[in-house]
Amino acid sequence: QVQLVESGGGLVQAGGSLRLSCAASGRTLSLYTMGWFRQAPGKEREFIAAITRSGGNSVDLNSVKGRFTISRDNAKNTVYLQMSSLKPEDTAVYYCAASASTIVVRAGNLYAYWGQGTQVTVSS
Repeated sequence: QVQLVESGGGLVQAGGSLRLSCAASGRTLSLYTMGWFRQAPGKEREFIAAITRSGGNSVDLNSVKGRFTISRDNAKNTVYLQMSSLKPEDTAVYYCAASASTIVVRAGNLYAYWGQGTQVTVSS
């Protein structure tokens, strides 16, 4: 079992940056492929990016490509989502999740463990 806690969210002006962190306890994050998702009010949850145990990664959400980067530090048991050039449409609750998959997976039901989410609000 692994527990995930996101942090780093907050209120930022458009064009600003935030770095979200997802810290794990219970088991080492190095065993998991890690993903970031977000859900805006009234919208479905969407997959943003994932990074495998070996560091292979994919940022899939077209609207954030070139602005968001996923990384991991297994020694710190932490995964990050670096977000830059933020836009009001990036406003959402951001979640990290852990999957036993060895490859990048995008479906939420393939992630067994989820954090509680961190709110990101981008003002115009």
